[in-house]
Amino acid sequence: MIIYPAIDLRRGRCVRLVQGDPQAETVVCDDPVGTARHWVGLGAEWLHVVNLDGAFGDQAAANHNIEALRAILSAVEVPIQLGGGLRDLADIETMLSLGVTRVILGTAAVTNPELVPEALARFGAERITLAIDARDGLVATHGWQQVTDVSAIDLALQMKTLGVKRIIYTDIARDGTLSGVNASACADLADESGLAVIASGGVASLEDVRRVKAVETSGVEGLIIGKALYADQVDLAQALGVAGS
Repeated sequence: MIIYPAIDLRRGRCVRLVQGDPQAETVVCDDPVGTARHWVGLGAEWLHVVNLDGAFGDQAAANHNIEALRAILSAVEVPIQLGGGLRDLADIETMLSLGVTRVILGTAAVTNPELVPEALARFGAERITLAIDARDGLVATHGWQQVTDVSAIDLALQMKTLGVKRIIYTDIARDGTLSGVNASACADLADESGLAVIASGGVASLEDVRRVKAVETSGVEGLIIGKALYADQVDLAQALGVAGS
């Protein structure tokens, strides 16, 4: 199982939000590059980076995050998966050309579903990941600010027919709350869809890492950890040890 330390960028700084609320922001670091180097130095083999301003549609602020991303890519050699504000093939191609290994499509997969097969055909399934962010089982879009009437499993199955191989599932109600990861929902989604799932949202302790590791056989292949790392509630080296056991 892969552990993905999260670096959420807003106005060029590392921040954490609670349940995706832009008004519930905590700045955790003004040095994204130093943060990336820190996690890699502790053994991280991947990084999960989110351009929050891109997700919220603030292009001017999003450009600051792109500069931070460039600096991170120059500073570390591990692969990076990136999400936030990717709306078309040009956005995807730009990020991949910068050196991002895998891009994450969220809102665009719902509002512009034809983008998904086009992106898969052009870049390949290993470079395109679908983010399913759900509140009470229903998909949320536009930086989690709009809840649709589409269920998480229905979207997963729809995307599978288009050729998607991997999804990131976030329980928004738990994200940034340190209330525990929804490992059972991730396992159910993996079982029902047959897709590889990366769990996200709510990690509070090393026990959450163990819980996700326990459902690895269902198809849950990874875990994103954000606030728990920055709050020193999860030690990354220990989490990597559990994931690799």
